[in-house]
Amino acid sequence: MTIRLGGRALCAAAAVCATVTAASPAAAGATGTAAVDWSAGHGTSVATGTRWTEQSSTGFGSALVVRGELRNSGTQCYSVWVRWTYDFVPGPYRKHATQCGTGTTAVDVRLDPYRPTTTGQLTVCRGSADTSDCGPAISLTSWPVDG
Repeated sequence: MTIRLGGRALCAAAAVCATVTAASPAAAGATGTAAVDWSAGHGTSVATGTRWTEQSSTGFGSALVVRGELRNSGTQCYSVWVRWTYDFVPGPYRKHATQCGTGTTAVDVRLDPYRPTTTGQLTVCRGSADTSDCGPAISLTSWPVDG
């Protein structure tokens, strides 16, 4: 939480300050951020793509857009799962794409609106039913620091 007093920002907790600072262009309603590459994999499958923010369809703040593909070179099924954490409360993983056998399928995730206190993780898991056998989760909401 950021409180503004006389033009100064005071932060309630260091972790929140870091989140607010990293997401400040989106929080300020900017038109968007530059695309950032992402990649996650497990077993014979890898998911790659880009993510960015753009103006929210609500007209307030921004939306987080995650696009790419899930490529599988094996015979089993693999799925892309995403979990959002709102104000430090993690939600469940939800499946966004599945590829069974050799081939490629699109990954298309949109969080609208995207708030400064929202974080997200993406992981690739074997199968299509649950997240019991997954690769390392990657952050969808950490942004490179320029300058």
